[in-house]
Amino acid sequence: MTDAQAKGLGPNAKLIGVKGSRLRLSTPNLLLDLDALERNIAAMAAHAKAVGLQLRPHSKGGKSIEIARRQITAGAVGICCSTLGEAEVIAGGGITGVLITSPVVTPAMVERLMALNARAAGLIVAADHPANVDVLAAAAATAKQVLAVVVEFDVGQGRTGTRSVDAAVALAHRIKASPSLLYCGIQAYYGHLQHIADFAARTKEAETQMARVRALRARLAGEGLEPGIVTGGGTGTFDIDPAGAVYTEIQPGSYPFLDREYLEIPVAANNRPSPFAASLFVQASVVSTHVPGFAVVNAGYKSFATEGGMPLVLHPKLTDAKYRLMGDEHGRIDYDPGSGLLRIGDLVEFLTPHCDPTINLYDRYHVVRGDTLIDIWPIDARGC
Repeated sequence: MTDAQAKGLGPNAKLIGVKGSRLRLSTPNLLLDLDALERNIAAMAAHAKAVGLQLRPHSKGGKSIEIARRQITAGAVGICCSTLGEAEVIAGGGITGVLITSPVVTPAMVERLMALNARAAGLIVAADHPANVDVLAAAAATAKQVLAVVVEFDVGQGRTGTRSVDAAVALAHRIKASPSLLYCGIQAYYGHLQHIADFAARTKEAETQMARVRALRARLAGEGLEPGIVTGGGTGTFDIDPAGAVYTEIQPGSYPFLDREYLEIPVAANNRPSPFAASLFVQASVVSTHVPGFAVVNAGYKSFATEGGMPLVLHPKLTDAKYRLMGDEHGRIDYDPGSGLLRIGDLVEFLTPHCDPTINLYDRYHVVRGDTLIDIWPIDARGC
């Protein structure tokens, strides 16, 4: 037994200073509260089961084999990945049922896709254009494989996806007609709706798009193309998606972690409290303080993704604390000095503004229970 195991730590834990204490970690670092993470994973799994939907969580944010394994253990049928590189990493960790939610189009990447298809059980890829479908069909035929494909349908995001029911049906026929492709169904993800602040407005917009998906499903069924999979939805619409009765599975991604953007909006219906709690934090240190009421920490542009605004100071509790960026490596906290004073070397814990791109700035999660470092998990698919 190693010293780490004797202390009840995971096999990857690096003991720094006081063994097992997060208070001795170098900063800035990315903290993951394991208790909150486990509750969040369990809550979404229980929700999906209760409403009769399959769960295929998105790993574009977490990028972690360990987290994906925990989601599968909790009942997920697979894992979504945004990119081929992410899918290679996640499937390489033994995760089955990986769905690549963005088109794979270049010759080199299609070649990699076929190599992955040969070794990854249950792999599926989204496609939205006839030219891409033809390339995938030819590559699969050459490799003597069958590649599973879903038709991506644009549900108002204006990004990828067929724009009309007619185009989606035509693409489904094209996939179905190819002996080297397996038509699986449709993907309809409305990411642009996930952070609408007003729950009623979010619901109305989602219902509008689900009506379009319902029309597509009816048309497909009428032409002998009943979709086996209808996948979409997200963390912000998890309590809206089931009522539309169009999805067979949901693909929320942020719920294991949450962030400031999600905690500032209601995500549950009927004013119920959210079943999810923040589990992801950035820990920084005070490196300079010369004037009461402001302090400089060693976390700046390189520590937070800030397109969604600024992080929130969670700990220590300070009145009117506000963070602002002061460069790549520095940030400033302004606060009411009457609530306490920050001193050199003090640790400050932040809630991230946007979890997905913030995670992408780090190489590892420091997994904690309370103040105890339990393990260190690599962010496996970072950079993929």
